[in-house]
Amino acid sequence: MRESFKKKIIEVCNKKIEEKGLNVGLSFYAFFANKNDNPELLMEVAQWWILTNKLDHFEKAIKIKKMLE
Repeated sequence: MRESFKKKIIEVCNKKIEEKGLNVGLSFYAFFANKNDNPELLMEVAQWWILTNKLDHFEKAIKIKKMLE
């Protein structure tokens, strides 16, 4: 996955944890706008989430953050 997008995911995780606490769950859609304006990046992240790491649809933000740091 692109290094620049890893940083964005960590930022989103930090924001959600700050807003909702350590138990907040996210799907990989949380890192994208509500429109499909970059399908290649969406598929890259989906592959990392689903095929590479075999994550469930919703995972704890803290878990995702730790995986990327």
